[in-house]
Parts: sequence; C-alpha cells; structure tokens
Amino acid sequence: MESKKEYDYMLKVIIIGESGTGKSCLLNYLIENRFKKNTNHTVGVEFGSKRLLIGEKQIKLQIWDTAGQERFRSVTKSYYRGAAAALLVFDITNTESFEKLSSWVEDARTFSRPDICMMVVGNKSDLKDSREVDFMEASRFCQDLRVQYLETSASSGQSVEEAFTKLAKSVIDKLESGEISYVQGIQPGLPDISHDRSCTC
Repeated sequence: MESKKEYDYMLKVIIIGESGTGKSCLLNYLIENRFKKNTNHTVGVEFGSKRLLIGEKQIKLQIWDTAGQERFRSVTKSYYRGAAAALLVFDITNTESFEKLSSWVEDARTFSRPDICMMVVGNKSDLKDSREVDFMEASRFCQDLRVQYLETSASSGQSVEEAFTKLAKSVIDKLESGEISYVQGIQPGLPDISHDRSCTC
C-alpha cells in the first residue's frame, strides 16, 4: 500500500527587501507564532520551514530570509536560484525602503526566474502613527507590477500567515492551471528530511 505523502507540494520562497524592514521577524512569527524582540540583522541567509493547508492540499514552504545590507547582496543572490516565490518586504514607516523595492523586484526576476510569483508586504502596520508610505501609493505600485499587496505586523502577527498563504496559493494556482511548470523550487510531495530551522552565515 502506497504511503501517504507528508505534503502535496514543496515551494522554495525567498524573503527580500532592505535591512531593518522586519523580514526575519516575519519569518520568526510565521514559524513560532510569536514576536521575537531584539533580533540582530541577518548575516548571510537564515532558513525556516512551514507547512500550510491551502484548500485540501498540504504545502511545505522552504523559506530563505536574505540579508538586506548591500554588502551581502552578492552572496545572497545565489539563494534566489530556483525560487518559486518571493515576498518583498518594506517598512511603511520608511520611505526609502519602499522606493528601493523596484531594485529588489529586478533582482528576483533576474536571479531566480522571470515569472517568479511575488507579493509585496508593507510591514510594521502597528506603527500607523509613524507611517511614511501611503496605503494607496503602495497599492498602485503593486497594481503596476500585477502583484498582490498586504500590510502586516510582525509584532502583533497581523496578516503574517495570510501573506505567506496567499503567496503560496498564487504559485499553486498557476502551477495547476498550466501557467507555470515544475522547476527546482516547486516539487511534488516528497519525504520531509529538512530541519525546521537553521542558519547559514
């Protein structure tokens, strides 16, 4: 009798954006369901995995959180290869982090694949009084890119799992409709041999 698959699809996801936007905090909240205070800037790449139920399908995300500092970008770009999806993160209280999104979009399409599924996340929505990036401005930017936009808070957990779920669903929908095909970062159900969390520096 055939053994049951531990998951239906495995997707490689990268989290990219400027340093200090809360990328590592988003990953930590997704995995541990709590906000981790006093996190240091990522040096190199941090890895985490998470299973999500999307419809009737079990999806395993292998998530690579990349350093946002310029001096690490030449190193972290190697981790883009084969990614099925990218979560692009900016800080709604930092205009510069929003203005630099275009370069991160270009990197994702250049170093992973031109048809990579993307979602833009405006993080730190709990700091509304310090907002510098208007919701409609960010929405228009995403409409031009034809990608989804969502605001999150890695502090309160607002919409964190929703962001990853919607991003994963967009990949599965495109895969099952034939719009994209299997690549390195999209695999059918396989035995789970990875650790839940590790760090590559």
